[in-house]
Amino acid sequence: MPSPQDEFMRLFTEMKFPAMPDFSAITEAHRRNLEAMTTANRVAMEGAQAVARRNMEIVQQAMAEMNATIGAMAAEESPQAKAARQAELMKSAYERAVMNLREIGELIQKSNSEAMDVLNGRMAAAMDEMKGLMK
Repeated sequence: MPSPQDEFMRLFTEMKFPAMPDFSAITEAHRRNLEAMTTANRVAMEGAQAVARRNMEIVQQAMAEMNATIGAMAAEESPQAKAARQAELMKSAYERAVMNLREIGELIQKSNSEAMDVLNGRMAAAMDEMKGLMK
């Protein structure tokens, strides 16, 4: 009959421990995660800069048009003609404003979509990597 110490040693040697994870693979996965975050941030920043540039262009265009409108409204015309011109200018300005807002919205949406595509692609790859590490 085996002694308690021998029995303990036998059980201990038969015990299976889980394999240690590959720390270099985990470190590499985290590095790729950081790269994806950096890329997504860069894409988002470039998008924000494009929106800011376009917004500035719109403001400059609006100011130039306003100056031209003020000059045109100073011309000698009948009150009915001035009222008709003001209505036409207001309609045109409104249509441009709606078009500009739509354009800015599309720029923002495109930038956000590109940044999310980077993150979603990395997340899918990270999940596959983790599955591989767990095997």
